[in-house]
Amino acid sequence: MKISIRTSAVALALAAISAPVIAANPMVGGAAMYPTKNIVQNAVNSKDHTTLVAAVKAAGLVDTLSGPGPFTVFAPTNAAFNKLPAGTVDTLVKPENKATLTSILTYHVVAGRMTAADIAAKIKAGKGKAMLTTVNGGMLTASMMGKTLVLTDAKGGMSHVTIGNVMQSNGVIHVVDTVLMP
Repeated sequence: MKISIRTSAVALALAAISAPVIAANPMVGGAAMYPTKNIVQNAVNSKDHTTLVAAVKAAGLVDTLSGPGPFTVFAPTNAAFNKLPAGTVDTLVKPENKATLTSILTYHVVAGRMTAADIAAKIKAGKGKAMLTTVNGGMLTASMMGKTLVLTDAKGGMSHVTIGNVMQSNGVIHVVDTVLMP
């Protein structure tokens, strides 16, 4: 009997060691983010990104951000949009302002899948700064403030990554606390 208990214990220990470790995505806006879903499929479940989702729909970018990518998206929260002057979001989602809205939203997207470690490596290689070319053709400056990844936009505004490395089937999302402006 002792041999079978010992054998079972060893078998369980070996199974635990050989089992693959699956890192869980962080929760965003109270919702689980699934690496098997695309950027839009996950974003619609985050209660912190309802303004972003509405803006993506108004700009006609749902199909693009649901596509194969890969994309790195710096996703502003509702609180980030609330920092904009009163009425800004309501004005931007109007059909006549679609081009401006699209420009702002695509300024939050970089082609390719860039994890926080990838961006940090670029910052290190750039001696403290990395220039990221956005899908709209503009530039973001990435730097570190302590252990926090900071993005500086074309107007000098700064946004902090509050949740990084939310892996998607077609890229990665980094949640940011301020809307970036081209």
